[in-house]
Amino acid sequence: MKTATTPPHRLTLIALTGLSVLTLNMILPALSNIARDLEADYALVSVAVAGYLAVSAGVVLIAGPLSDRIGRRPVVLGATALFIAASVACSLAENVWAFLVFRMLQAVMVACGTVAMAVVRDTSSPRESARILAYIAMAMALAPMIGPVIGGIIDTAFGWRAVFWFYAVAGLGIFALAWVDLGETLDQSKAPTSSSLQKITALLGARRFWAFAICSAFSVGAFFTFLTGVPLVAETAFGVTSAETGFFIGSITVGFMFGSFLSGRIGPRYHLTTMMLAGRITAFGGLLVGFTALTLGWVSPYVFFGSTVFVGIGNGLTLPNSNAGVMSVREGVSGTAAGLQSALMSAVGAVLTMLAGIMIARWAEPQALIGLMLVIASVALAAAFWARRLETAHDAAENPA
Repeated sequence: MKTATTPPHRLTLIALTGLSVLTLNMILPALSNIARDLEADYALVSVAVAGYLAVSAGVVLIAGPLSDRIGRRPVVLGATALFIAASVACSLAENVWAFLVFRMLQAVMVACGTVAMAVVRDTSSPRESARILAYIAMAMALAPMIGPVIGGIIDTAFGWRAVFWFYAVAGLGIFALAWVDLGETLDQSKAPTSSSLQKITALLGARRFWAFAICSAFSVGAFFTFLTGVPLVAETAFGVTSAETGFFIGSITVGFMFGSFLSGRIGPRYHLTTMMLAGRITAFGGLLVGFTALTLGWVSPYVFFGSTVFVGIGNGLTLPNSNAGVMSVREGVSGTAAGLQSALMSAVGAVLTMLAGIMIARWAEPQALIGLMLVIASVALAAAFWARRLETAHDAAENPA
């Protein structure tokens, strides 16, 4: 099989990031059957999801700096090979502890998503990176929607072990695709000679990094908060069925796809921070209108979900640009920057998810959920303004009159 020597096609980058998302959520419909077959408590088996997320945060912290040191291609091929082996081991597991160990090892696949972002930045300017990331995000928005459906069909037809054989075969296909299409994109001449710790320290000391990263983390955090609280709010406040709730939840994903499409089409014409502000104002404004309407007594699922869809649109406008911004703060450390940002997003998402669960369990009202999302969105909006100010100062210093 011929080894790639040129940058990958966009489809390869989508596949690399897509499988990491499918690996997280495709097993959800099979959890009950896994618990039954392995004679384990459902709560213990559910660690296959929560533990995967926790390990993922550690993986991206390692994968980003490692890809800056040894290259993008070795990290992707190595992570995919480990993923294939872990998937086969999960399918053959005879007890829950062996299953969970190899399930955690599957989390190495998230390294490919982080490296794919770095590859985009390696091969394009910040504005062009934002455009490409927007189109990748638009395609990737489908993964959370179709993953559980595919997993449910496979589990019903062939059993839960077949889901992991699916992972193994998909991983093998992506390994072959990366082998023939993913040439090395890291320019070693631009890579700093400092250690990984020094790279991380330098990034953490850069205010521009924090402005972009906080904007991304709290933008996604509003979405995680929505997912945590909406099932209970939809049932208690609106009395809608679970099928209707699923449809309404899908609306925010459609909004994200639309926002990502707009970002890809018009984003290159404007500065990264201009698009970030447009997205944050869209999300904040939609939530503010919804909160006001609900407070005035217009309590309706259409008012509620009509306002939250703007979070999806806003995130679609914001994230490709804030992600590109994070990777543009320091030359030659885009992998490290992407890894740090992904870890921050996971940590903030976990905290906000717990907060939302506690709050909505006590106050299962649409105003409470919208209000919490509004506070989170305001943090992201403030971070976008901060990024704008810092970028203006940076551009002025780089190009003095």
